[in-house]
Amino acid sequence: MSDVKEKYYVVWAGKEPGIYTNWDQCKAQVEGFNGAKFKKFASLSEATEAFEKGAPASLNIYSAKKTPVSTEGIIANSLAVDAACSGNPGKMEFRGVWVSTGKEAFRFGPFEKGTNNIGEFLALVYGIGLVLKTNPETVIYSDSVNAISWVKAGKCKTKLAECADNKEIFDLIRKSEAWLKTPRPEVKIYKWNTKEWGEIPADFGRK
Repeated sequence: MSDVKEKYYVVWAGKEPGIYTNWDQCKAQVEGFNGAKFKKFASLSEATEAFEKGAPASLNIYSAKKTPVSTEGIIANSLAVDAACSGNPGKMEFRGVWVSTGKEAFRFGPFEKGTNNIGEFLALVYGIGLVLKTNPETVIYSDSVNAISWVKAGKCKTKLAECADNKEIFDLIRKSEAWLKTPRPEVKIYKWNTKEWGEIPADFGRK
């Protein structure tokens, strides 16, 4: 008897929507299809029910502009964080999304005269605090190398100048830096593999 578990892929938006029993079949339907929506399920009954209900509106991870080559390797028990900024500086906001469900965990902003890097930094800090309160085993994904390095250094290394319009942002930065210096359990932070997985689930979709 084979120990290999069957996997079922639901394609809601693709070349031919339907239920597929292996990744190669699913990939053929979504690769190169702008706005593809699909997801893997462990059983045929779950896949059938999900297909009939239609794609969840919050399925950011699978509706990215960059169609994923594969979703293998993504840790389900995870929180994805991201930021968006209209201009540089400009209106900035940041949020977190639970990867397993696609549901938004938090969102802050927009703030005046911020930058995307600052937003990514603040999103990571807030995400760390959130998973420590809910489940310290949860890992965090970010697609920003700068934000990850800033958090590890405990310092937001922005070159943006503080002014009256962005004082609220810099107040958050100071609070975040102070909090990062306090003792706390370690939370695992991983770089989101955009090339393989498409846009990060917390992406605002404004590229």
